Amino acid sequence: MKYFNFESQRPRLSRREAIRRTLFAASGLMLADHLSFSAFAVPKTARAKAVIQIWLAGGPSHLDTFDPKPEAGVDYAGQLRTPLETNVSGIRISELMPVLAKQADKYTLIRSMTHGNNGHETASYLVQTGRQPGGKTVFPCVGAVVALNKGYDAGYKGLIPPYVVLTEPQGRFDEAGFLGARYKPFATGGNPAQTPFAVDGIITPGITEQRQKSRRELLHKLDTLAQTMAADPQIAATTKAENAAYDMILGEGAKVFDLSQEKKELREAYGLSKFGQSCLVARRLVESGIPYVTINYGGWDMHKDIFPSMRRQLPEFDKGIGTLVKDLFDRGLLDSTIVWSGGEFGRSPKVMMEAPWNGGRNHYGKVFSSLIAGGGFKGGQVIGSSDAKGEEVKDRPVYPVDLIGSIYAQLGIDPAAKLPNPEGLPLRVMPTADEGIKSGGLLKEIMPS
Repeated sequence: MKYFNFESQRPRLSRREAIRRTLFAASGLMLADHLSFSAFAVPKTARAKAVIQIWLAGGPSHLDTFDPKPEAGVDYAGQLRTPLETNVSGIRISELMPVLAKQADKYTLIRSMTHGNNGHETASYLVQTGRQPGGKTVFPCVGAVVALNKGYDAGYKGLIPPYVVLTEPQGRFDEAGFLGARYKPFATGGNPAQTPFAVDGIITPGITEQRQKSRRELLHKLDTLAQTMAADPQIAATTKAENAAYDMILGEGAKVFDLSQEKKELREAYGLSKFGQSCLVARRLVESGIPYVTINYGGWDMHKDIFPSMRRQLPEFDKGIGTLVKDLFDRGLLDSTIVWSGGEFGRSPKVMMEAPWNGGRNHYGKVFSSLIAGGGFKGGQVIGSSDAKGEEVKDRPVYPVDLIGSIYAQLGIDPAAKLPNPEGLPLRVMPTADEGIKSGGLLKEIMPS
């Protein structure tokens, strides 16, 4: 089996020479036949403990968010032609994101993301798994792989499952694939901006906490079998499961989702929207030890009237993620928590002014942007660039596998680790050369040396 070559521009080495050079060059992997990824930039001690992924479903416009091009003229910049200077000299972002502009020293923008796929589901699968879509094998997304490596099998003891989605799942590209139900995300449902936050399976609408306690007490009084046979192994196991369930409903598990414990001022800073409060819940989840949280934030498929839509949605996004980054930093959690935000692709750089689009943008997989912060990644940086009109990658292409592999490295996840699957195939955390995945190399620019 030939593994992925992260430095394909160099001549291929013989196996002996590859071993002699320890398989790795400064800019990425140099792989040889039948050799593992065992040294693939995995630090001796993982720098990150958790990931908060903000998934911008639909594909946000890179020109209107993290890669503004006012110099390209109105045909490309449209109505958003006055980008904000950030607190890092030379980095500009959308005029609609003043909160993030003050936090640029804490995150890196990747302006050269690329894969060339313009289909929502297929591009989402590629960005979430690092694998090409269309095969019979459905690979797990990043969250499921982290749940495998940092969850129950790694000694995780939390009441809440190790992979949580706020609030609704987005289909197979944020699911467990062939790993199975054990690694599926726990989707909360509900709306954290409402009181109470009606988390599926934890909060029962219309039932007060006191009534739930009274129901449990009545059940125990009626269950004489459990009282007389408490030492029976099956009864004991059932009681243990019941106690864990009620801890989720009435105990520590429920408290994680109770935003009334947060200061009013902080809740307002996040924004009293579903998205803003989801960001606050995500912080509480990683604070309690959850290794992977995805916030599914849709509404970015803006084919028509993109600028009025951006003026509504970008300020909400800005308050939520900008406050999240600051809040994690202020609490000393950013060093151990990766914040990753992006969608499946960007949007076509030239604005479609004609009817029926009236100023819209289409799907665009050639070049798009992502944000990465925390977990040992350096802030205040920009990786790669697009050309003057945002139509092509100008330098330093970054493919989904590069970003995913870098996240795994910061988490200390072995890229050569086998992924259990029903057919017993030799499938690993990172793809092999045989899978035909393109790569520009790990994000060494922002990773610790």
